Amino acid sequence: MAKIGINIATGSLQQSEMIVGIDLGTTNSLVAIIHPESKNPVALKEHNSSSLVPSVIHFDAWGNAEVGETAKTYLETDTQNTIFSAKRLMGKNYNDIKEHASFFTYKVIDDDTDRLVKVQVGEKFYSPIELSSFILKELKARAEHILKTPVTKAVITVPAYFNDAQRQATRDAGKLAGLDVLRIVNEPTAAALAYGLGLHKEEDKTVAVYDLGGGTFDISILKISNGIFEVLSTNGDTYLGGDDFDRAIVQYWMQEFGITQDELKANKELAQGLRLRAEEAKKHLSNSDTFSVEWNGDTLAISKATFESLIQPLLDKTLQCCKQSLQDAKLNAADIDTVVMVGGSTRVPAVKNAVSNFFGKPVHDEVNPDEVVALGAAVQADILAGNNKEFLLLDITPLSLGIETMGGLMDVLIPRNSKIPTKVGRQYTTQKDGQSAMRISVYQGERDLVKDNRKLAEFNLTGIPGMPAGLPKVEVSFLINADGILVVKAKELRSGVEQSIEVKPQYGLTDEEVEQMLMDSITHAKDDIATRALVEARTEGEQILEVTEKFLTKNSSIIAPEEMITTAQAMQALQLALTMEDKDLIHKKVEELNEITRPFAERAMDAAVSGALKGKTI
Repeated sequence: MAKIGINIATGSLQQSEMIVGIDLGTTNSLVAIIHPESKNPVALKEHNSSSLVPSVIHFDAWGNAEVGETAKTYLETDTQNTIFSAKRLMGKNYNDIKEHASFFTYKVIDDDTDRLVKVQVGEKFYSPIELSSFILKELKARAEHILKTPVTKAVITVPAYFNDAQRQATRDAGKLAGLDVLRIVNEPTAAALAYGLGLHKEEDKTVAVYDLGGGTFDISILKISNGIFEVLSTNGDTYLGGDDFDRAIVQYWMQEFGITQDELKANKELAQGLRLRAEEAKKHLSNSDTFSVEWNGDTLAISKATFESLIQPLLDKTLQCCKQSLQDAKLNAADIDTVVMVGGSTRVPAVKNAVSNFFGKPVHDEVNPDEVVALGAAVQADILAGNNKEFLLLDITPLSLGIETMGGLMDVLIPRNSKIPTKVGRQYTTQKDGQSAMRISVYQGERDLVKDNRKLAEFNLTGIPGMPAGLPKVEVSFLINADGILVVKAKELRSGVEQSIEVKPQYGLTDEEVEQMLMDSITHAKDDIATRALVEARTEGEQILEVTEKFLTKNSSIIAPEEMITTAQAMQALQLALTMEDKDLIHKKVEELNEITRPFAERAMDAAVSGALKGKTI
C-alpha cells in the first residue's frame, strides 16, 4: 500500500514521492513542485514568507553552516566567514576568476594553477561543490518541512553556458545534499517550459530569454521544435545585475552629499545603510515617479527619470549582448517569436521597455520573474515522473559513464539521464615525463571511486611521442548512438595517434540493480566525496612536491641556503601530511609550501626575462 503524506499547510494530499524543481541561483535559490490538485507549478514557501532563499552561507566559530536570510545578515559584519555567489566558482580554476578575485570578500585559494578553486574558512578548505551542497541541503530541508514528505529526487537548473565540468559539479553538489539529480536543465529552457512553450509536439518557435538577476545577466536564443530545445546562442555578463542598479543610486547620493569612496569603505554602517535605501528606492520607483526617505537627519531623494538615466548605460550593455547573441544565432530581432523575461531585476519598467523596443514586440512577464526558472524545473520534473503524458521522453542513459583518472577516481563524461544519441569529449594529459602510453578504462555507475562501479571496457593508447608530463593533449570522446552502443575514442591531438573501442549495449542491468546502484551512490555520497577530496588533495600534494624538487635542482644558484632549509622543512611537512587522512591538513601544507616558494619562483622568472633581453635594445 502506498503511503500518503498530508500537507498540513495546504491540507492537500501528497503523492508518496515528489520530484522537485530547483533553481540554484547566484543570488537566490528556490524549490518548486507541480501541485497535486491544480496540476500547476508552484514555488514552495512558508506561510506569508518569500519563496526565495538567499544563496549565502555563514560559518560560525565552530564551523557550523547556516544558509539563507540569517546568513545574509553576516555579509557586512563577518565577511571572511560568509560565502556568497558560490555558483560563480563552480567548475572554475583560479585562472578563470583571477580578474574578479577582488569581488570575493572571502578567501579564494590562489595557487596560480589550473586546479579547481577552493575556499578557505578558518582552518577548513571547501570546494564550490560542498558550498553549493549546503544551499541545496537547506532547500531540501525546507521542502520536506513544507510538504511533510521526504524529498530525494530533483531537477536542477544551470545557465545555458555552463560547461561539462560546471554541470557535473552541480550534480555532485546535489548528490552530496542527499538528492538524486535526475536531470540538469538549462535555465532558459526551464523559463520557456514555465510559459508552456515546447509542451506541444507541433510547436515550432524561436524564443529569446532575457535573464537579469541580482548579479548576473544572460541572454539565450532557443529553437523549439518537436518538443526539443536547442540553444542557438548565449551571451551575457556574469558581473552585471540589479546590484549595479543599486550601486548607481548610491553613487548619485554620494555625489549629492559629498561622500568619498574612502569614507564609504571606512564606514560599513554607512555603506550598508545607503545600499539598503537604494534598493528600496529602485523597487519604489517601479510604481512611482519619485522616492524620498529621511535617513540620519538627511533626505535621500531620487526621481524615476534620474534613476532611468543612471541605469541607461547598464541597459545598453545588456542590449549589446542581445545584439551579439542574435548575430551568433544568425538571426534578426524580427525572427524572434517570443521574448521571455527572467530574474527579479526585469521588474524595473525601463528594462521591460528597452527589451520590448529592441525586439519590436511585447515581452512575457506574467509569471513571477524570480520564480519562473524553478517553476519550469518543476514542469520538467513532472515530465520525468511520467505524469505529463503529452510529452515524449527520449531514450536516456540509465547510469553515468566515465573513465578512471589518477588515484582511481571516476571522471564522468556522460551523466545518467542524458538523452541518446549523444557525444561528449574531454581532454587529458600525461602524469610522467616521456610517458608513451595511456590506459583508458571505461566504467558505468554513480560512485566517486571506480572500484565501486562496473568496468565496461579497457584499452591502451600507445605511441604517444615522448614529451614532458602535462604537454600531450589526449582527447577522450564518448559517443552513444541511437541503438545505445557506446564508442570510446582516444586521440593524442599533437601527433594524431588514435585508438577506439566499441562497447555493445552495456546496460544489461535489471531495474533493481540500477536502483541499487543509485541508492548506494546517495547513501555513500558523503564518504565518497570525502574520499575523492582526500585523493585529489594527495594527488595535488604529490605533484607540487615533484615540481618543487625539479625547480630546486634547476635553480639552486639563485636560492639562499636558509631558503633551501625552510623549503626542505615545508616539503617534509607536506610529505608527512600526505600520509594522514586529513585533506584540510594537506591543503594547509600545500599553501605553506606555495607561500615559501613564491618569492624565488618570481626571482627565477626575472632572471629568465633579463637573460632573454640581454644585448637587446628596447
